[in-house]
Amino acid sequence: MMLDAIELQIVSGALHAACAEMGVVLIRSAHSSNIKERRDASTALFDLDGQMVMQAEHIPVHLGSMPAAVAAVLDEHHSDGVSWILNDPFAGGTHLPDITVITPVFSSGGEPLGFAASRAHHADVGGRQPGSMPADSHSLAEEGVVISPRILDESAIEEIAGQMRQPAERRADLRAQLAANRTGALRMAELADRLGAERLREAADAVLDYSERRTRACLAGLEDGVRTAEDMLETAAGDLRLRVRAEVRSEELLLDFSGSAAQHQGNLNCPLAVTRSACLFAVRVLTDPDIPPTAGAYRPISLRVPEGSVLNARSGAAVAAGNVETSSRVADLVLSAFGYAQGQGTMNNLTLGNEDFSYYETLGGGQGACADRDGPSGVHVAMSNTLNTPIEALEREFPLRVTEYALRRGSGGEGHMRGGDGVIRELEALTPMSFSLIAERRRYPPRGAAGGKDGAPGRDLLDGRVLPGKLTGELQRGQRLRIETPGGGGFGDVHDRTD
Repeated sequence: MMLDAIELQIVSGALHAACAEMGVVLIRSAHSSNIKERRDASTALFDLDGQMVMQAEHIPVHLGSMPAAVAAVLDEHHSDGVSWILNDPFAGGTHLPDITVITPVFSSGGEPLGFAASRAHHADVGGRQPGSMPADSHSLAEEGVVISPRILDESAIEEIAGQMRQPAERRADLRAQLAANRTGALRMAELADRLGAERLREAADAVLDYSERRTRACLAGLEDGVRTAEDMLETAAGDLRLRVRAEVRSEELLLDFSGSAAQHQGNLNCPLAVTRSACLFAVRVLTDPDIPPTAGAYRPISLRVPEGSVLNARSGAAVAAGNVETSSRVADLVLSAFGYAQGQGTMNNLTLGNEDFSYYETLGGGQGACADRDGPSGVHVAMSNTLNTPIEALEREFPLRVTEYALRRGSGGEGHMRGGDGVIRELEALTPMSFSLIAERRRYPPRGAAGGKDGAPGRDLLDGRVLPGKLTGELQRGQRLRIETPGGGGFGDVHDRTD
């Protein structure tokens, strides 16, 4: 089917508006600060074949991997009003705190149209560590409750929440996801009522094809050939080397990660969906950001990721850090191969809690500079895209005091264009609690490009004592945990700068 340019934009805009509204409903209905304040959640719509027809501009690591969640329930029997839930990283999920809810969509006449899906990072999903993000886990079972794809009804909500800390908050957040999905389903059904179900399917296919054409045109504008990059993941036992070979061939891109480190005994492992998600984010950076974010945009991209590697781990592997840290490194790898300066390359994950509360946050840092402008400071880079938790909300809801929150001046790399600065965040515990810190770029700084200087690596301290970047421990009342996040790499020779 061929849509004229106006109709194509109208349908694309309507689908995008529905996804955005889903996100608003989820954020405003949720109870946990992680969703309502940090907005660590994502929403999308899918067709009957499980292709993503549109997404809101939420969390990159969620959205590129959410198609695997829909694929996990695609062949189930679906009924109007019956939703599904999962978080199993090897059956459509990413890491356990990211819970996905999928709702089939039907027209007012009962004709199936597709699926509405939402994914949200829950502040706790059980396991041995409050917040369910242990820095030292060695198996998936240590990280929390594993939810294989199942129907989500009231009894399931009670059963699942009962296995987690703060069950009332878990129930509320799951119901917020259901509400978001119902909103998306309603908007998609309304669109089918206006256009007709068959016409909507044809229009969605046209939007997918349009995204593909736009992406192919951008790839065709890149010089054909092979580009390579290497980088490191940091572990207590040593470094894990990652490699990519990026081959541009006319309108297509192959990303080959052969030679990357094998699956390891810690939790930096990625299910394949997470690696794919990071690659798709990087391609979106390389192409036109105005291309509709659909499955069609990903058709020209092929991946080669050896099974059993840290980027394509086998079922049962620990993955808590893979979703947040390894995904960031994969995005760095691909962008570095194309000559980009690196951003902070970490989410600086901090989890705090006891039996009374669970708190999780990621911290912004410096973005890499571009050829024509400085990198922004204090932003969530690449695979994150969350907000910070405002000090007022944090101190109101949790036994914590923020003693310092500031830009880390001078941490961005020098160059013709400077890298952005990281941030300093220091928290004082007002009651005993455990903490878990999962961060990268503590030994290897974000690299500059085209002669630009590297950004400063991050640093973590407990009462002034330097900590390793990955650590699970205890805080006593009055102790202060300080996180200094990395700066972004600079771009170009500093001597070319005019100010």
